[in-house]
Amino acid sequence: MRRASTLASFPVLSRSIATVRGGATATSASASHGLLQVALYSTTSSGSHLRRPWFESFSGRKLAIGVAGTLASVAIATSLTQEVYAKEPPPAELVPKEVVLYQYEACPFCNKVKAFLDYYDIPYKIVEVNPLSKKEIKFSEYKKVPILMVDGEQLVDSSDIIDTLTEKILPDRVAERVAVSSSNEDDEEKKWRKWVDNHLVHMLSPNIYRNTSEALESFDYITSNGNFSYTEKFTVKYAGAAAMYFVSKKLKKKYNITDERAALYEAAETWVDALDGREFLGGSKPNLADLAVFGVLRPIRYLRSGKDMVEHTRIGEWYSRMERAVGEPARIKD
Repeated sequence: MRRASTLASFPVLSRSIATVRGGATATSASASHGLLQVALYSTTSSGSHLRRPWFESFSGRKLAIGVAGTLASVAIATSLTQEVYAKEPPPAELVPKEVVLYQYEACPFCNKVKAFLDYYDIPYKIVEVNPLSKKEIKFSEYKKVPILMVDGEQLVDSSDIIDTLTEKILPDRVAERVAVSSSNEDDEEKKWRKWVDNHLVHMLSPNIYRNTSEALESFDYITSNGNFSYTEKFTVKYAGAAAMYFVSKKLKKKYNITDERAALYEAAETWVDALDGREFLGGSKPNLADLAVFGVLRPIRYLRSGKDMVEHTRIGEWYSRMERAVGEPARIKD
């Protein structure tokens, strides 16, 4: 099937913004048919004179074969490209029957979980949590997001959620990793997943709130896509943007950031260097580290900070490949 609290004192203001969706383009069958029609148009009949094509000086059969061969080559190349970026749905019998994600739309950790669910084509429902009242997660002792309910079982913490799901739906992958637990590939994936949680995510808030206009841009997305009442939207947008502008300055000091944009660009370049010329860290297809980086960056991609990051670093090509690989969301809409 083809379908993808940093600030404990002010939880609604601790999340990063905006999601993107990727898609692949397809070659038009009707266009190919039209080209073949042109290539084959050369008709004669004894006793009559019919219109001849512009390529009369060439052999109609040879040209037809040539065009057909070219189209076949294009089709094969396209097919191979699509295979590289194909999703990896687990066996049907291992897919959970009911998956519900309690989230903030703009939360980078929630987006990390969604990137995993989308790539592995696991259907899920979403409950958008009001970050002020949190009434939607009153059933849980865990008062942060994401919370993922999988067939009645509660999973918390984005990295732990992904580890548990991997064991449930990809047992062969887990068995392979256990058999080669000391492999460089396994160590590399773990290393960069930790880098995402311990470093990359801390580059987001100082960038999306670095000045008043970017803070307002971020909160415009938060309030437009979050679960807020009309009054809350107005209050959160302006009061939140103002508060986070000042909080971001404290975050810069906490994480020893002098130039927030330079720090973001450096992180992006560090990731590209880790790819070492590969399409993905996982090689020809994404691994859990690829999905983690993509998920965390997805909320900021089309904000000013994300646009600047793509414009001034080499990360754009990898990000575009990830958009195509993760594809359309596996979310079940109500």
